[in-house]
Order: sequence, then C-alpha cells, then structure tokens
Amino acid sequence: MDVRERNNVRVLGVPDGPTMVFAHGFGCDQSMWRFVAPVFATDHRVVLFDHSGCGGSHPSSYDLVRHAEMGGYVADVVEVLEDVARGPVILVGHSVSAVIALLVAAERPDLVDRLVLVCPSPRYVDDVGYRGGFTAEEIDELLETMDANYLDWTRAMAPVIAGNPDRPFLGDELAAVFRRNDPAVARRFARVTFLGDNRADLARVRTPSLVVQSREDVIAPPEVGRYVHEHLPGSELTVIDSVGHCPNLSHPTLVVRAMRDWLRCP
Repeated sequence: MDVRERNNVRVLGVPDGPTMVFAHGFGCDQSMWRFVAPVFATDHRVVLFDHSGCGGSHPSSYDLVRHAEMGGYVADVVEVLEDVARGPVILVGHSVSAVIALLVAAERPDLVDRLVLVCPSPRYVDDVGYRGGFTAEEIDELLETMDANYLDWTRAMAPVIAGNPDRPFLGDELAAVFRRNDPAVARRFARVTFLGDNRADLARVRTPSLVVQSREDVIAPPEVGRYVHEHLPGSELTVIDSVGHCPNLSHPTLVVRAMRDWLRCP
C-alpha cells in the first residue's frame, strides 16, 4: 500500500521550505497539531500523518504483529520520512511519538536533522531513582479499565490528560478523538505506550533536540522532562507555562514560541 494512503499523509506549506514532520500522541490524530502546524507552514514544508490504527489512516494499516511493539510505529515513520523527505527533516513528536521520534533518530540519523519532543516520557512507571508518574499498580488499573469499558475510560481519563479543568471543552475534544479509534487497537497501543521502557535509548541519539515540558503534567511530570534532557546528549529543555499533557492543543502559542526560539525562526 502507498505510504501516504496508509498513514493519511498531508503535505502543506512552502514547497521549497525545510521539511517539518508532526507526529501525534496516543489515541489521537493529526488534528492535534491544527493550532501549531499552520504557523510553521508559512515558512516550512509541513507534513502531517496519522499513526496506523489512528485517525484517518487506512483501515488495513494496523498490523497485529508489526504494531505489537514500538518498533512497528518506528518503521512506519521511517517509511513516511523516506517518502516525503527532501533531506533530513525536523521531526516533532508529542507524548509517545516523542519516543518514537527518538527511536527514528537513533536508527536513521540520516533522516532527522533536529528533534522537538513535546511532553516526552521514556517510561511511565516509577522505578528506583526515577519518577515516571505512575506506580505499576496504577498502570495495571488503567489498562484494566480500558479493557473493561473503553468509552468510560475515555470519559474519565481525557479530562485528566488534557488538564485545564477551567476549560472542560479540551477534555471533551480529547475524549471525542479517542472514541474515533477502534477500541481494540487503542487498547493494544496503550500497552505499547504505557508499558514501554526506552530510557536506555536516550544515549543512542545524537540529533540536536528540544524538550518542551509543561509546568504541570500528571501524565509526564516535570521530573520526566528533566530526566530526558539530562540523559539525551545535546538537548535543551524549555519548561512552558502550561498545564496538562497536550500543550499543542491547550497552549499552542507557547509551544510555537518555544520551537521558534530554539529553531531561531523569525
């Protein structure tokens, strides 16, 4: 299948500009970048896509074996980059896609010029000397709740992930995006996301990176952002004055400013 059809790839912006590729987080789709990507489309060639099994990806794009591990999503992104890139790209990843972006850069540094990692987490489970934000028991409960009733899970968790209780429409939107996915696929992607441990992979990356961390984030706490920065060679950390795990949706202006400052864009 054609990669662009498989992952609902869209290309916009300046045809001859530097290529910037945006990758969305767990359970979401490329619409999560709708307040950020158009800003960069004024001077970049912007590429948006949906992970297999998410959003507008082709119904047959999700493979039980390929996507049972993070490596399947990494391979998909590599194929997208090989198809759309005109030289190394700026790869922007949110949440689990920040880790996917790191793995892409580690395996194919020729494809990635710079990385922007928005609210990354290489491990969600607490460990000795490491705070991921959740105990193992809490992650087990989260996954069990998803298995029991995915719709109830979306209603309960989307507002927590979005944060900003003073703006409940953000949680409502996130829940609606979650519900557009096949629950069985979402549950399997959740296991790939929340049970992974990619801390050791940080040392493999030599691509210049920006870590964008929310001031408050119950999914990927500030300690996680600092951990990524401290263990990722050549990275910079910017803590923005945002609350919640989806600043690209809730505080897009701050995300854009952090990116432009680091990229030294006007």
